[in-house]
Amino acid sequence: MLDSIRIVLIGTSHPGNLGGTARAMKNMGLADLVLVAPRSEHRSAEAISRASGADTILAAARCVESLEDAVGDCSLVVGASARSRTLPWPMLTPRQLGERLPSELAGEGARVALVFGREDSGLTNAELQRCHAHVHIPSNPDFSSLNLVTAVQVLSYECRLAWLAAEHSEAPEVTEQDQPFGVAWDNPPASHADLERFFEHLERVLIDVEFHDPAKPRHLMARLRRLYLRARPDQMEVNILRGMLSAVQKRCSEPPRG
Repeated sequence: MLDSIRIVLIGTSHPGNLGGTARAMKNMGLADLVLVAPRSEHRSAEAISRASGADTILAAARCVESLEDAVGDCSLVVGASARSRTLPWPMLTPRQLGERLPSELAGEGARVALVFGREDSGLTNAELQRCHAHVHIPSNPDFSSLNLVTAVQVLSYECRLAWLAAEHSEAPEVTEQDQPFGVAWDNPPASHADLERFFEHLERVLIDVEFHDPAKPRHLMARLRRLYLRARPDQMEVNILRGMLSAVQKRCSEPPRG
């Protein structure tokens, strides 16, 4: 389970935080680190020094240009934030996140990304709206700002607790008779990349049919993102939705009948 959890850092500016993150991850058994447009060198002497023996994680870290590049293959993306600054979004505590991991990672190829923002400004609204859910660490409200490495350590710890609980679980075996739709879902969940292509397709069609004016969005696409991300569609369902959109486009391009 731990191998399927990815830590994503966006725009990290201090090499010490890169090294500290690697150390926090290795402490808890995580290894998959992706850096989005880092503002400091993750293989610098300071980063390696702060990693304190976890420099193998820094050496293996991938650097990419966008959040989409970092999480495109993930089936669940969770952003670390106190709250959405424009729209309410599904919110988890670190413990609730950990409790969800065994079921989220049960399917073949499933992967979860935990996304952390910049030290000075966190995640943007656009980045937060690309996450299925947000996770908030309930710190002291009078002094709530957490260091990046501290936040990574807290969530990594909850991931490890969930893994340990799953490893030692003696839950009874679930049979097909216990679940009306079978033990396993019939299609894997849509990946982040699948959903982003769907959202792009949806916006084009809504503009074409003059339902959506991008100059006056009034949070329309953000609300639709929230709706579909909350629904957690699988790959087949996304294909059906895109097929419906393609049919609408085809009909709109045909000359008027009669």
